[in-house]
Amino acid sequence: MYQRILVATDGSPLSKKAVSSAIELAGLMGAELVALKVVPRYPQSYFEGSLPVAAEEMARIEKQWAEEGQAVVDAVKTSALASNVKVNAVTSKSDLVAEAVIAAAKKYKCDLIVMASHGRRGIKRLLLGSETQHVLTHSHIPVLILR
Repeated sequence: MYQRILVATDGSPLSKKAVSSAIELAGLMGAELVALKVVPRYPQSYFEGSLPVAAEEMARIEKQWAEEGQAVVDAVKTSALASNVKVNAVTSKSDLVAEAVIAAAKKYKCDLIVMASHGRRGIKRLLLGSETQHVLTHSHIPVLILR
């Protein structure tokens, strides 16, 4: 049914449950897994009175975030390989998480996206938004949301 499954992860406990389910599903389907971690860019402030951060410091922090992101997808790769699932561990650098997930699914020709829902409700959901909701409403391929 599915040939290539993208699983988006941030390394959180809920996300790890989604990863486990994606690995199990990929194993049952004989599908390849694409493990994705979207790494943010260092925020820059343009407000008067803010303290500028040196370019070298920004580069160091972004490099650290990239390495931590790669460690997250490498852990997924280790788990998937232990379950005999072919996996591609990738990171994407973007501040627009949902857009990066959708773009990666298209780039790697995935036919399913698996994500965790962080279960925000009410006013928190309205104020904080939901990357999962954005992927769900803008993706042109099926999205499996796990809680």
